[in-house]
Amino acid sequence: MFYRLLSIARRRRTSPGWQNWSLARSNTSTAEAHSITLPAQAQVVICGGGIMGTSVAYHLSKMGWTDIVLLEQGRLAAGSTRFCAGILSTARQLTIEQKMADYSNRLYHQLEQETGIQTGYIRTGSIFLAQTQDRLISLKRINSSLNVTGIPSEIISPKKVAELYPLLNVHDLVGAMHVPEDAVVSSADVALALASAASQNGVQIYDRTTILHIMVKKGQVTGVETDKGQIECQYFVNCAGQWAYELGLSNEEPVSIPLHACEHFYLLTRPLETPLQSNTPTIVDADGRIYIRNWQGGILSGGFEKNPKPIFTEGKNQLEIQNLQEDWDHFEPLLSSLLRRMPELETLEIMKLVNCPETFTPDMRCIMGESPVVQGYFVLAGMNSAGLSFGGGAGKYLAEWMVHGYPSENVWDLDLKRFGALQSSRTFLRHRVMEVMPLIYDLKVPRWDFQTGRQLRTSPLYDRLDAQGARWMEKHGFERPKYFVPPDKDLLALEQSKTFYKPDWFDIVEAEVKCCKEAVCVIDMSSFTKFEITSTGDQALEILQYLFSNDLDVPVGHIVHTGMLNEGGGYENDCSIARLSKRSFFMISPTDQQVHCWAWLKKHMPKDNNLLLEDVTWKYTALNLIGPRAVDVLSELSYAPMTPDHFPTLFCKEMSVGYANGIRVMSMTHTGEPGFMLYIPIEYALHVYNEVMNVGQKYGIRNAGYYALRSLRIEKFFAFWGQDLNTLTTPLECGRESWVKLEKGMDFIGREALLQQKQNGVYKRFTMFILDDHDTDLDLWPWWGEPIFRNGQYVGKTTSSAYSYTLERHVCLGFVHNFSEDSVEEEVVTTDFINRGEYEIDIAGHRFQAKAKLYPVTSLFAHKRRKDDVELSDLQGK
Repeated sequence: MFYRLLSIARRRRTSPGWQNWSLARSNTSTAEAHSITLPAQAQVVICGGGIMGTSVAYHLSKMGWTDIVLLEQGRLAAGSTRFCAGILSTARQLTIEQKMADYSNRLYHQLEQETGIQTGYIRTGSIFLAQTQDRLISLKRINSSLNVTGIPSEIISPKKVAELYPLLNVHDLVGAMHVPEDAVVSSADVALALASAASQNGVQIYDRTTILHIMVKKGQVTGVETDKGQIECQYFVNCAGQWAYELGLSNEEPVSIPLHACEHFYLLTRPLETPLQSNTPTIVDADGRIYIRNWQGGILSGGFEKNPKPIFTEGKNQLEIQNLQEDWDHFEPLLSSLLRRMPELETLEIMKLVNCPETFTPDMRCIMGESPVVQGYFVLAGMNSAGLSFGGGAGKYLAEWMVHGYPSENVWDLDLKRFGALQSSRTFLRHRVMEVMPLIYDLKVPRWDFQTGRQLRTSPLYDRLDAQGARWMEKHGFERPKYFVPPDKDLLALEQSKTFYKPDWFDIVEAEVKCCKEAVCVIDMSSFTKFEITSTGDQALEILQYLFSNDLDVPVGHIVHTGMLNEGGGYENDCSIARLSKRSFFMISPTDQQVHCWAWLKKHMPKDNNLLLEDVTWKYTALNLIGPRAVDVLSELSYAPMTPDHFPTLFCKEMSVGYANGIRVMSMTHTGEPGFMLYIPIEYALHVYNEVMNVGQKYGIRNAGYYALRSLRIEKFFAFWGQDLNTLTTPLECGRESWVKLEKGMDFIGREALLQQKQNGVYKRFTMFILDDHDTDLDLWPWWGEPIFRNGQYVGKTTSSAYSYTLERHVCLGFVHNFSEDSVEEEVVTTDFINRGEYEIDIAGHRFQAKAKLYPVTSLFAHKRRKDDVELSDLQGK
């Protein structure tokens, strides 16, 4: 079939670019292949002729970039694209992944008409089976998200499953989700069609050409070195699939691309006695760990086993992916699951067991974006067995990124810069993908954590806290305490409890929150990103004034909450900056901003030897001392008055704490509660912690974790970057206009966009929702990503949520849009629009009434009231 499709594709030889491709076709002799002359220069060079590389080429050419060369080391579509099972599924956990898959579905549907190349596209629909109630809840959450995204889906009964697919055994099912517009398609044909269209637009394509390394000068791509010569270029795109990791390391300046291959198995059968119809639905039985689709009247079935087999850890393998060795013993559990689901297949003849490599990433999300260390070096790889589903959308977003400087959607969850070099250890990747591959079909309840690659980055206090009952979560490789288990709790039961309902740690976190409000708690927040910017003159202040939206020309010792914005006014970073001296600033950012923030600053800061940017994250342990008695603890340890009269809010001062000097003490807590952040040189960390705990005993001190922090910050309407804020949200949309120096006449990145937005109005507003009719003990909990409805109409999704132990209600945060029923365009969201609506939050298909309020909230916590007495109408919005 592959060669037949190549012959069809060759009929499209109507441009020089397509002729270059066909000249190097699969039956060309080695001598002829080596005689090809590559162009001396191009604007863009793409490595990889699979579905990712051809999609990027296709979309760049559609956007007007045609000076492009695509290089493939083997034959086009002969890598993992060739062995793809051909299932296009839009049912994904993340909204951005749903959008990518939905776009791919629409693109592939019309590709044959556009190019004349048959792609084998058939709309079959998919049925996702649920053997347990928890699986059904998970499907209901996805179903709600799909519906508001515009993708048809519905929850159906086992009886309906049997009607749609009579061959299935449904006796153990509790329900299912039907997505009728999902499809199957030939992935190799799609890649060839995309290549054909790109070639028609002027893209030059060469196969059997190996890239040896990328040439870099002063941190910028300058060209590529191949086995057939050099090509000068401004942009390079690494779409090398399983070879992307090693290609990244081969550069003159290495680019870290954390992915690793595993063996992936599926079988092919002869046609059934009554061959399956071409539009037979695809089945995903995640509890059974298998998928099933029609294949030429028979069955194609594979899955994601619990004990995957990582491969090629040692290095690069063959140019083209061959069918790896069969392993029936390894496949047996999946085969047994298939036969339980379709007993009639017992006597069906199996043609082949396919074994091919698939690449996986450390967090099950694909990798895209520009390298943080080499400008002009872009990556699109690591598809976690979803390359066909994501190929069209991912190629579109990366092309937008290259052409416009940013994609049209928030893709932070997929951005290469979410990783650091620490995730690129071969041992780490090998162990992590052995966990990731089974997780694709594992039930993922809220707040689950990876178990491999742990204790990689730890605070100096890790062992001390662990001995006191800390339970850990991981962020950017850093261990952070979730909560602390009291001695009388059943630890094993607590660790194994996973639920969409009220969690077992509820009472533990309640006690920590209560202590934060009534006494004093200490939270280790050492993982926060910490930078110092210094200069010999005024250079530091001048560049920071341009890069940040708030005024940083404040007296020494003052702290400023500010944002680092892009040209569209969106948040590239949300941080706090303390002015340590006239020429020195201390910047605190979210943990996972370390790589992204560093790259943004380095990209925009001038090359000036008198200006220094230093990452000091590892130099300081950070302790958050929260609660009304924090002032007493710190006063006693420092022999200095710490009351607001002597130490005002948002103030920073170097002090002695216990025997330790040079502790940066800041009057802020990231929660809205009173207290202090202590930034402690790591050699003093254990001493200061011990002193704080010893002195704090008389004030009721205890350890607390990030779950308590989350509850406190959400009930105080504090937005966090990466959860609530991203590159497409602006300060004006979040009620943060007072944090922006718009009226001071100073230029800064994003100023023009904000001025325009202030004049025209905002099209979404950050809003707090307090659930009214929700039973904390019996109802499903909101976590994040729940659809928001206003007067019955969908207006947005929640970005984060937590139970407020003060209000005794759930609080959700999210953005409200104004989707007009009469227009495809969004309309301005006014304060009146927010206040006059009746709101509901959809949790797995059940809608709960909610009260909506805007930032800032002023009177909710003025005095303690019982739940039944809380008058939410007292909240003041602006």
